[in-house]
Amino acid sequence: MIDVELIKLSQLIATVAKQELLPRFKNCRVKIKQDGSFITEADIAMQNRLQSELKKHWPEYDFFAEEMSIDEMEAFFANNSDGFWCLDPIDGTSNFASGLPYFSVSLALIKNSNIELGIVYDPIRNECFSAVNGKGAWLNGQELKVSQHYTPLKKSIALVDIKRLKPDLRQRLVLDPPYHSQRSLGSVALDWCWLASERVQVYLHGKMMLWDYAAGLLVAQEAGCLTLGLDGLAVYQLDLQARQAMGAVENTLYKEWKYYLDNN
Repeated sequence: MIDVELIKLSQLIATVAKQELLPRFKNCRVKIKQDGSFITEADIAMQNRLQSELKKHWPEYDFFAEEMSIDEMEAFFANNSDGFWCLDPIDGTSNFASGLPYFSVSLALIKNSNIELGIVYDPIRNECFSAVNGKGAWLNGQELKVSQHYTPLKKSIALVDIKRLKPDLRQRLVLDPPYHSQRSLGSVALDWCWLASERVQVYLHGKMMLWDYAAGLLVAQEAGCLTLGLDGLAVYQLDLQARQAMGAVENTLYKEWKYYLDNN
């Protein structure tokens, strides 16, 4: 059963997203950050509102978010906080700014170096994915669990972010794709949740940051998906380094997908 606090937090995120994001969707100015990514006034408004609300209701936890400066991020991790919120106020900002309806709010609670809770909210579809470490995953309050039905890799739909992969792997996927078809939708957090929902069967991404993946990864894992970093380590690492990761909804399919990637 979903915890009362999780319900409260989910409702808070949904309310703030509807107030701060939806009115600005397709109607806000875009700036380019130093790393080349987009930022909008909606990112800042969402981050500021949620930071204020989280501090009001859960003052015991620190706050970490994508739109902090690099210096602020490094200082935060140097303090080795035992418990903090990890927020991406709009995961998929380029989609949001361009009017593509595939973006989300991603919030994770990290305590004692573990992802304990994750919420990914899609305001366009009013879909709230949530998970608690060791207790399960949910979509709008209903249990989310992969069926373990085996679909061969060659018949699978894959979510793959092609442009961030190494050139040799990227070329191989284009020239000789091992799956039935491929999508690249633009929100890491939602990608993991769509894998958990079996809307796709396999996943691959070449550059995801902690705030991108923390909440969605927990949803996928608690739903029963199998995940792995392309370096052979667990996807989740508590640092500021970009991660490459893959996932699948079922064990045999996971082995097929991993074999293909390992033999690139």
